[in-house]
Amino acid sequence: MKAARSGQDWCWRVLCFVSLWGGVCAQLRYSVLEEAEPGTVVGNVAQDLGLEAAAVSERRLRLGSEARARYFTLNLESGALAVSVKMDRERLCGASPRCLLSEEVVIEAPLELFSLEVEVMDINDNAPSFLAADSLLRITEAATTGTRFPLEGARDPDVGVNSVSQYTLNTNSYFSLSVSSLKDGSLLPELVLERALDRESQDTHHLVLTAVDGGSPPRSGTARITVTVLDVNDNAPVFNQSVYKVKVREDAPVNTVLMQLNARDADEGINGEIEYLYGDRTSESVRSLFFLESSAGLIRLEGPLDFEEARFYEIHVRARDRGVPEMEGRCIVQVEIEDVNDNAPELMQAQPFQQAQPFQQAPPNTDWRFSQAQRPGTSGSQNSEEAGGWPNNQFETERLQAMILASANEAADGNSTLGGAGTMGLSARYGPQFTLQHVPDYRQNVYIPGSTATLTNAAGKRDGKSSASSGGNKKKSGKKEKK
Repeated sequence: MKAARSGQDWCWRVLCFVSLWGGVCAQLRYSVLEEAEPGTVVGNVAQDLGLEAAAVSERRLRLGSEARARYFTLNLESGALAVSVKMDRERLCGASPRCLLSEEVVIEAPLELFSLEVEVMDINDNAPSFLAADSLLRITEAATTGTRFPLEGARDPDVGVNSVSQYTLNTNSYFSLSVSSLKDGSLLPELVLERALDRESQDTHHLVLTAVDGGSPPRSGTARITVTVLDVNDNAPVFNQSVYKVKVREDAPVNTVLMQLNARDADEGINGEIEYLYGDRTSESVRSLFFLESSAGLIRLEGPLDFEEARFYEIHVRARDRGVPEMEGRCIVQVEIEDVNDNAPELMQAQPFQQAQPFQQAPPNTDWRFSQAQRPGTSGSQNSEEAGGWPNNQFETERLQAMILASANEAADGNSTLGGAGTMGLSARYGPQFTLQHVPDYRQNVYIPGSTATLTNAAGKRDGKSSASSGGNKKKSGKKEKK
């Protein structure tokens, strides 16, 4: 037995004597801290009952309840009541605010009965704890600020000031903590949404809730809370380009894959599932040539292409999600057809040349030629005669074209000098030394660039004959004509 009482300053007792059929009844009350070591003196029963130390053994003082005797022992010589085993208040009394153990004290000679109560006092030997160290909270991203979400509170087996007295939350940008008191004195923690959630920017938030008791020193427990932001269909599918350009040869076989579209939707679940469809502006002819797979976004060639028929196609495409409401994005696929050498040259039957003659009407299949006797020069001059046909170079051809066009303009103004039938003399501005003759047949055409006229040339032969119907002057060539 301990020589001195442990914690005597906090022990208290009540002694009450009641007369009962000649006996004396008294009630003794003590208190002891839980977890006290065995041998710890709770109180001196003999002294509190007024017994002398020498009379304790003579009167045979003892505990009457064998069931309770396992927690306490009574010294038969000194009358001291001591702890026999360690006691856990929470195991003995649970969450009851008071934990009382009752005993009987018996004095046999003469017989006296006394009631004894020992209150096991709580100590802060337990930290707050949560049923689940990790919890999951699902909140839709459409939740409005100020919305409250009740949390599971911590449990502390201790009572009084040793129980949970406050909650704290780790610092974050979206949630604050509100704590309210219930009628039983317990605390209810709640999350308060302080800022709108956006699953696409942050789909998970990690919080730490801490429960602290009022013991000295205080004990605490924590719980990890994972907030999962639930998606709403607030994003439309998006293509990485508004216009796609692709080239394909006109001889590409059917089922050739032109491209695969890949739109993206920031939402998740059915809100992010995409199907591809033709846009309203896609014509039926285009739909018959190009097949669009709704799930994969593949565009395949469905029919034959022909560069000579169409060189360019536009496919308008929609990407639509399956959310409620449905949202969609759009793009255009421009398909350019590349030509291949798949056509052989064709021979066309030549059509007879019809000479436009603004000055006079001539029978069909007739043409004009310059007499080889004289060649044009500037007004009042005469070119030297050369062998061969005329015009015989590019410079002379361009001069001839200019003179004919100028003469045509003068004819339209009524200033041109026309000779006999079938003969047109050029203006004196170009000199009277050359004549344009109308001939009924021709052997060689001389093409004048940029003109619709076709002039007949004698292919190097000199025309020695005088034109009876010529209205201009001609000089005979000194060279002999070739046969």
